[in-house]
Amino acid sequence: MNTVLENRPATGAKAEFQLEAAFEPAGDQPDAIVQLKSGLIEGERDQVLLGVTGSGKTFTMAHVIHDLGRPTLVLAPNKTLAAQLYGEMKSFFPTNAVEYFVS
Repeated sequence: MNTVLENRPATGAKAEFQLEAAFEPAGDQPDAIVQLKSGLIEGERDQVLLGVTGSGKTFTMAHVIHDLGRPTLVLAPNKTLAAQLYGEMKSFFPTNAVEYFVS
């Protein structure tokens, strides 16, 4: 059985990430975006983005995903956070495939 999911690009196709937000990175976010992108480009396998609740960590991650144009797997420790991250990422990337799976 073959299932085609809406908004999912064909295998091997490179989708362009279209970030939609009503605001721009502010405060420490621009520097964090630059540092995270630099680390990924240089092959750093482990990086940590620290911030208090509501500081814009998800928004920062969305900018890194957009700027690098890489499909991304986001892991969450529980169902509630997974659903929240899905909703936020879907709002940032409404024309791209954003899905979540809970086991």
